[in-house]
Amino acid sequence: MARVIWGLATSHVPSIGAAMDNHKTSDEYWKPLFDGYEPARKWMAARRPDVAIVIYNDHANAVGLDLVPAFGLGTADFYEVADEGWGRRPVPPVIGAPELSEHLVRELMDDEFDIATFNRLDVDHGLTVPLSVYCPDPGDAWPCAVVPLLVNVIQYPQPTAARCYALGKALGRAIRSFPRELDVAVFGTGGMSHQLAGARAGLINSEFDRMFLRAIETEPEKLAALSREDYIRQAGTEGIELIMWLVMRGALSDKIARVHETYHVPASNTAAGAALFEDLGE
Repeated sequence: MARVIWGLATSHVPSIGAAMDNHKTSDEYWKPLFDGYEPARKWMAARRPDVAIVIYNDHANAVGLDLVPAFGLGTADFYEVADEGWGRRPVPPVIGAPELSEHLVRELMDDEFDIATFNRLDVDHGLTVPLSVYCPDPGDAWPCAVVPLLVNVIQYPQPTAARCYALGKALGRAIRSFPRELDVAVFGTGGMSHQLAGARAGLINSEFDRMFLRAIETEPEKLAALSREDYIRQAGTEGIELIMWLVMRGALSDKIARVHETYHVPASNTAAGAALFEDLGE
């Protein structure tokens, strides 16, 4: 049977990828952020999963705003890197895990989650930046296969935090019921607090972010109880991306250990955080 071995929550700020692609990680502006990733990277490199399930949102690069599913799952053999208007990132294409994907779709549907399926999908920075946080030098291929799991955090009404946490619980059950030996890592991406437009553009709420980093380990139900309006009020219009961290947390067992945490302000105009947890089993 498959098992979840660790979970990573991380911001997916596009400029983080650009800093790596343009060899700026040692620049004064970026060095504190990337120094914060280093302990987690060393730990994850020694515990390579067979498959990573990456929970992220498309930024209108592959999924147009005329059709936005609440939840969608990639079932393809591979995923090209999206051209977001300035060329594709110089990273490898993403290899899929279609057998696991099809199992997850069936199990989640049977668990009463209506999942859109993507048989073809270009993946943008929402997915590739977290993969780069995990593995900064992939060479010709990423070190594991990937299953993309998309969540609508852009177009109102977004799924509630409670629904995302419940999806994570169902995802964990579905992974563990896969009838083949696989080590699986689960990534929850996006956030932390930020707002890109409007009267509060540039908003960063470090107090809320630090509360979230603590509670995601020990009190996820507290975070799941927050409304959409709570997230937007406290973390900004784009800070609602944090509900995707709850999918990751729900997929882990109740017994986890925090391996590493880092928090940095700002990365671009965003509060950037990461939290890594080892899953110790049921």
